[in-house]
Amino acid sequence: MDATISLSGNIGTDVETFTGDDWVLARFRLACTPRVRRGGEWTDGETTWISVRASNRLARNVAASLHKGDPVVVTGRLRTHVWQDAEGVKQDRLIVEASSVGHDLNRGTTSFARNERVASPASPGEPVDRDDVDPEPVDEPAPDEQVLGLGGRD
Repeated sequence: MDATISLSGNIGTDVETFTGDDWVLARFRLACTPRVRRGGEWTDGETTWISVRASNRLARNVAASLHKGDPVVVTGRLRTHVWQDAEGVKQDRLIVEASSVGHDLNRGTTSFARNERVASPASPGEPVDRDDVDPEPVDEPAPDEQVLGLGGRD
């Protein structure tokens, strides 16, 4: 069973992109900081940092649209990324494999531009998006990480 979640917060890092022959990956860190009432005053609570990864068409749109500090809403599958650091210690981090990412319109306005649709060679004249079928998401570890596996996969 997948753990599908929705989060809102601010993009806390620059959006990084990685490309290969048939794939694109975008990643950023999402800062989720609750407002809490302490002693009659509102203050910031502890910030929770979540890594977000998007692939292919979504990755291209994220890279073109979002910047550090932007308020966003992210929906996707929650995963645990496990690796071994340079000292051999097992590390883990929560990652959201995003299926949707957008600006949080509760905190501002934005404008929208559709991706250009192109005719498919198999069915001329019928508009389709070339990215309708995305390959499996790519999990690109940081250069110093040795991947041991992703927990929670069926």
